[in-house]
Amino acid sequence: MVSVVYTYAVLKWNNIVLLFFLGNSIYECFWNGCCVQYLPKKDPLPDAFLPVDVCSARIHDNVLVIFILIISGVFWLHRLFKFIYNICCYWEIRSFYINALKMSMADLPYFTWQEVQARIIEIQKEHQICIHKKELTELDIYHRILRFKNYMVAMVNKSLLLVRFRLPLLGDTVFYTRGLKYNFELIFFWGPGSLFENEWSLKPEYKRGGNRLELADRLSSRILWIGIANLLLCPVILIWQILYAFFSYTEVIKREPGSLGARCWSLYGRFYLRHFNELDHELMSRLSKGYKASSKYMNCFMSPLLTVVAKNVAFFAGSILAVLIALTIYDEDVLAVEHVLSSITLLGVCITICRSFIPDKHMVFCPEQLLKVILAHIHYMPDHWQGNAHRYETRDEFAQLFQYKAVFILEELLSPVITPFILIFCLRRKSLEIIDFFRNFTVDVVGVGDTCSFAQMDVRQHGHPAWMSAGKTEASIYQQAEDGKTELSLMHFAITNPHWQPPRESTHFISLLKEKVHREAAAGQQGIIAENPAFTSTHSLQSDSEPRSLIANLLMGPSSLASLHLGRECSINPVSIGVSEGASALHSISPVSTSLHLTDARTISSSSSAWEGQLTSMILSEYASTEMSIQALYMHEMHKQQSRGEVSRHTWHRQESDESSESVNEDIEATRNFPRSSTFPTTSHQEGPAQQSGGQRRYGGASGTTNLFRAQRTSRMPRGGWSEENQMGRHHDPVPEEGSEDELPPQIHKVQHASVNMKQQ
Repeated sequence: MVSVVYTYAVLKWNNIVLLFFLGNSIYECFWNGCCVQYLPKKDPLPDAFLPVDVCSARIHDNVLVIFILIISGVFWLHRLFKFIYNICCYWEIRSFYINALKMSMADLPYFTWQEVQARIIEIQKEHQICIHKKELTELDIYHRILRFKNYMVAMVNKSLLLVRFRLPLLGDTVFYTRGLKYNFELIFFWGPGSLFENEWSLKPEYKRGGNRLELADRLSSRILWIGIANLLLCPVILIWQILYAFFSYTEVIKREPGSLGARCWSLYGRFYLRHFNELDHELMSRLSKGYKASSKYMNCFMSPLLTVVAKNVAFFAGSILAVLIALTIYDEDVLAVEHVLSSITLLGVCITICRSFIPDKHMVFCPEQLLKVILAHIHYMPDHWQGNAHRYETRDEFAQLFQYKAVFILEELLSPVITPFILIFCLRRKSLEIIDFFRNFTVDVVGVGDTCSFAQMDVRQHGHPAWMSAGKTEASIYQQAEDGKTELSLMHFAITNPHWQPPRESTHFISLLKEKVHREAAAGQQGIIAENPAFTSTHSLQSDSEPRSLIANLLMGPSSLASLHLGRECSINPVSIGVSEGASALHSISPVSTSLHLTDARTISSSSSAWEGQLTSMILSEYASTEMSIQALYMHEMHKQQSRGEVSRHTWHRQESDESSESVNEDIEATRNFPRSSTFPTTSHQEGPAQQSGGQRRYGGASGTTNLFRAQRTSRMPRGGWSEENQMGRHHDPVPEEGSEDELPPQIHKVQHASVNMKQQ
């Protein structure tokens, strides 16, 4: 007995097709009665796979399919071996935490990094896990973990890595991908024939300056061969990248079609915005806090024409999608019709893409304030962005740091094709400068090994006079870190690690900055706020909608933050947010004051529940982050005011000495060109000669000649310096964000458990 379950009708061209579901059988009958067809029942899953001999016979003559299958097999084996390797590394780290640091896995999530670091320092005193040094400092631990990354940050800061290009149609672009970064690390750090002989020591021949030309030729030849290898392996790597993108993003795009329209911090942006001696979790926490403000800023620049087009396309696509969804709700068997499900998916993707071009109707156009909020989190910004936040040029340059996810995926897919040409035709020309860089900016630290001298954060050796280091730095133009990298990194490390004892010059710099902030904050309480950098820098944050209440309320003093209580007996008194306490909080950057906060946190963590200890650590971490944000804003305001003063004094002097109109034009040109960021330069540059460094245990070709080079700085280029003649028009640098460390080579993976490697030395 056959019973009809249900029927439905759909229009197919000019005929009506009726499908009758009768038990397990399906009959298809055209309305005109010209065709009756029996469709068998569905095959079981095992029958869907063809036998091995049938498959091999079908693909025997298809070379492309065989090649793709081989690459797929290698890809899966590579992921399997990497998974096993990571499990072994994590098991070793687990053993170190349990046996050496006496931390259980259950309590580990409630410990802060500062507490883990303090345990390592105490263990060093008892068991001498580092045999070359009796005591370890916080900076020693950071140097061990971030040895190679500090070099990369310094090379990006000094514009030594050619990742900026001027293309005919695209203009100034940045191209820095995981594949290019992998090749840089292969050449410099861990590959065969690299500059380092092991993980902690630079090869001796690169520490001497006598054979620098020979070493440069050798490095140029090595870069050439690696570039040729990349070119020959381009088809394999390209298929590898396509498979990786397909396996990684297909499910994400299907689940969240709008993810392609979302933005992420580019790989170049991560290195440009990274402090010296900043761990990965510290960097990601800081950039994540600035993500919302950055997205709002980029959404301010919407084309009215594109908005109108997007609204209409979204309306038509939504109308069709609504009809299909209604039919599906009425009868779910509509989904069985050919291409209906695909049409629903494509229409949904189309609507999601169109919505990304439609601005929020409640959004207020305030780019200057948003850029100020972004600066509070990312800490670095070219000088010429300030006051020009509304310009599309600024937006385009910021887009190089904060790019679309779709652009990131496209760059990764193009990386196998473009990377060989960058290595062969661009990086080889920098061979001599790279050799000089590693010789001049490498210092030997006892118990740590060879590290980048910029990572010492010594304002005397690498400070910039325009960033509050005037009178305290002896660095030449060649030795100076750009964009205030040394000063801001020093402040960040001192706030993050309050027990660290900086060198004498750095201590003087911190104390002087503390005194300035305290004096100007006190002056602000008396009503002298007009030209006060501390209050000018935070004024925009007080009126912004970003949820950074600590920054905004630090000077305003809301009663709700007058005190913070944890439980019945635990309270944190360092965050008293009256106006007077706000002034104290502004200048409380010394290690002593912050160490008291962390000591209170450890006391609470040990005497109360784990949840209260974690909450205390979170509040103190937010306090330190807010403190650093204010210091960054303050230093940028001081830098801007100092630059204005230098320009005005320079203009006044020129006008007094020469009253001609020709002199006035030169003054205007000087004002336009001063100051500019070295990392985000404009089309006009002021070329400056470089100078050798002296420094502690510093490897240089001509020791003892620092003063001589300084005297001859205006006449000739010293050995080891580089000019900017090849850096024309540099306008200012991923990963999926979720897999930055997962793609590192095995040697670089070991920095994740540097504490384990201490046993080897």
